[in-house]
Amino acid sequence: MIVVVCLNPALDVTHHMPAVDWAGVNRPSAVRARPGGKGLNVARTLHALRVDVLVVGLAGGITGTGVEAALGEEGIPAALTRITGETRRTFTVVDGRGGGAASFHEPGPGIGAGEFAGFRAQYGRALKGSAAVVLSGSLPPGLPAGTYAALIDLATAKHVPVVLDTHGEALRRGAAAGPAIVKPNLAELEALAGRRLSTAAGAEGLLAATGDGRWRARPPAVAAGNATGAGDAVAAALAHGLVLGRPWDERLRHAAALGAATAASPAAGEFSHADYASALSGVAVHREEAR
Repeated sequence: MIVVVCLNPALDVTHHMPAVDWAGVNRPSAVRARPGGKGLNVARTLHALRVDVLVVGLAGGITGTGVEAALGEEGIPAALTRITGETRRTFTVVDGRGGGAASFHEPGPGIGAGEFAGFRAQYGRALKGSAAVVLSGSLPPGLPAGTYAALIDLATAKHVPVVLDTHGEALRRGAAAGPAIVKPNLAELEALAGRRLSTAAGAEGLLAATGDGRWRARPPAVAAGNATGAGDAVAAALAHGLVLGRPWDERLRHAAALGAATAASPAAGEFSHADYASALSGVAVHREEAR
């Protein structure tokens, strides 16, 4: 079982527009609302891959109740700790003219010490028998930047490998705690390094620096869809590959293909298995020479 930690889940609302008028009234041609946030996108992807998954995290208010109910309807197991604050919402507007999308993310509710203590107890129970943990997404207000580092320490003590996907100080401190895999995107990595880096990653594919050398994976071009959640699909594929014991070239091949298939989908965090299979056959992976 893979445990996915989602401390700041959301209700994702996506508006599809034939053409967005940013200075006027817009009437969407389609509206979708579903549980979201990076962690829930990871869990949904793993569930679609038929991986045994459990979501643990925090949920509160009417929105949190709706998120829990919707996860149950999707068949995704979850054990969310209740909080007093209202679970956040995110809004994505997809512009049909060029396939671009703009997202607006609320910060989330403040978390009290007692509420987080309740979550830690649930997290400790979930670690028993788990094959890996994914820590994904932003931290809600009230939790210190070292929260993920502390959760990594708890998992490591039980010999459970961790995949970390976050940003900012939480990324820096979490990475120092020694997770099995750290998955920043290019902007997050540049912020962590404090300088611009080569564009050898990001839109051009994936780059992995591992104990088995440096690997690069380039996915094939995909049809325009909704790229929201593509990075989460990459995190899900890396966690799945870790559990399966895939070598790094195959981990990257599947991660790049799953990210591409997700970016081609009109709905955030979803993918077509046909698109996944097609992209998998077109991913180019090679090992870079040492510099």
